[in-house]
Amino acid sequence: MSGLVYITGASSGIGQALALQYYRAGWRLALVARRSTELQAWAQAQNLGPDRFAVYAADVCDIAAITGAGQACIAAQGLPDVVIANAGISVGIDSAVLGDIEVMRRVYATNNIGLAATFQPFITPMQQRRSGALVGIASVAGIRGLPGHAAYCSSKAAVISYCESLRGECRPHEVKVVTIAPGYIDTPLTRENRYSMPFLMQAEDFAARAFQAINDGASFRVIPWQMGVVARLLRLLPNAWFDRLLAGRPRKHRQGE
Repeated sequence: MSGLVYITGASSGIGQALALQYYRAGWRLALVARRSTELQAWAQAQNLGPDRFAVYAADVCDIAAITGAGQACIAAQGLPDVVIANAGISVGIDSAVLGDIEVMRRVYATNNIGLAATFQPFITPMQQRRSGALVGIASVAGIRGLPGHAAYCSSKAAVISYCESLRGECRPHEVKVVTIAPGYIDTPLTRENRYSMPFLMQAEDFAARAFQAINDGASFRVIPWQMGVVARLLRLLPNAWFDRLLAGRPRKHRQGE
């Protein structure tokens, strides 16, 4: 299978790895990022064929910009077969600090509103065509809340619930909604973490497994599978045991740290 894939947050990390995975499988690319100049330079450095990719500049926090990028893609390249809402940020917060509430708003604007706005231009055309896949990149961190990580964990829990709701809405129209929950992936987003990261994966390995999950039409997939087992076990732990397990665990860096 090959076609057109639309990927947000394509300038680094998981998004970049997914772009290469799809390109090598013969797909055409629609790549979206705030740093479009850097993304264009990366694509050229990878010797991507100019007839097989296009770059769209948009910040997913700007609803008009990101929905406009989707409309521009449809006009220039056609309706994608797969749309991957990958753009996201991860920042630690302390809810006792007033300034961190603004950080939390920014996390939600990117990870949640940005995801919904990414999908919006494609939903009705895909439903009318009766094919396509909308892919939300969630996280294992969305399964249980981690101290100091309230904004990110709650945003990714919302991604899981949002995609589940959207899946039910799209199913009668034969449009698939796939939720991918990465564990720890070696990207610029995770390299500053000051705590252990079990089952750490290279971005290229993650992309290969995510590509397969999307092709399979999986409704929900944790990658790597070992983190899925860990997450299910943590979900089953009584709150008192879970709290004790995480006591003293280093927290995610806050903005400016």
